[in-house]
Amino acid sequence: MSRDSEFSLRAYCHLDRLQPQFAAFAGAIAAGSPPIEGMSALYVEMSPGNWVFRVVDQVLKAVDVKPGAQLVERQYGMFEVHSENQAEVLRAGEVVLGTLGLEETSQVAPRIASEQIITNVHPYQAQILNRSNCGTMIEGGQTMLVMEVEPAADINLAANEAEKAAPIFLNHMNSVGVYGRMWLSGTESGILAAREAAVNAIGSVTGQVTG
Repeated sequence: MSRDSEFSLRAYCHLDRLQPQFAAFAGAIAAGSPPIEGMSALYVEMSPGNWVFRVVDQVLKAVDVKPGAQLVERQYGMFEVHSENQAEVLRAGEVVLGTLGLEETSQVAPRIASEQIITNVHPYQAQILNRSNCGTMIEGGQTMLVMEVEPAADINLAANEAEKAAPIFLNHMNSVGVYGRMWLSGTESGILAAREAAVNAIGSVTGQVTG
């Protein structure tokens, strides 16, 4: 099956076990079947975005997984599938790569585009931020991590691994577009541990360096 000459597998992001905050957030914004804590999930991002439709079709016809997202925006396409059976999600990944004729290492190597740690968040800023988040509310006095990752879909790996490392709160996450973004809040020590886990997770992904 031929691909466009300028096709790019931007992200191939497998989450082994969805953490409670991450699963709750993903379920709240899911356009399709909402995942739950403990499930395994696969996020895939590609360009041109219209390839998403064909790949999702092949996956759902071959593997017993549920689709949670299927999005095409101006530059990229992204989809997510999940299951309580991790083997099924891994098989879905094999179908994706087989359909595209690529290896997992063909993905773009992710990078952290920006990050900030804000200590003792002012209550007024917390209230402004809370108007646009879909997750746990930020409280004044907490410490906050703001991180941007490219490709966007890899922010899911960063967020899920961050939650494994510390009892933090997931306030906001966006994994579509040029950059993926997340806001985490909690104690200063918790945010520092979460940040280290997120950085290590992004750094562990093997892919093609671009630019």
